[in-house]
Amino acid sequence: MAILKVNIVTPDGIVYNHQSKMVVAKTLDGEVGILPQHAPIIVPLSIDEVRIKRVDSENHEDAIAVNGGVMEVRDNVCTIIADSAERERDIDLDRAERAKSRAEKRIQEAHEKEDRDAVQRATVALNKAINRISVSKHRR
Repeated sequence: MAILKVNIVTPDGIVYNHQSKMVVAKTLDGEVGILPQHAPIIVPLSIDEVRIKRVDSENHEDAIAVNGGVMEVRDNVCTIIADSAERERDIDLDRAERAKSRAEKRIQEAHEKEDRDAVQRATVALNKAINRISVSKHRR
């Protein structure tokens, strides 16, 4: 049985390094599933979770909050390079909820000032916080 090696790397180092049966990620064009022997690709990723079905157990699936980045698949190696990424077990839920509240407040203030750039930046921060909250709920 062929396996897929999965590496997720940020500027802080390796966040994830395991063997997998399948990786599911959301690209800018939609969701993509990667199996062993997949054709080589390089795709930009959206702010969303990456789901990884591990080889060690039929039901073992890891969820990683990835805040954009790029995924390259080649020679049964799936490498994700992202500005930030967190495993579900490493997410501080209280911190993520505070970040969500701050981003919502910043969006409201930016709308009042009619500052489109600030709205856009705060919306990205909100999406990151929501992603982290969502992924943290996968904890066992």
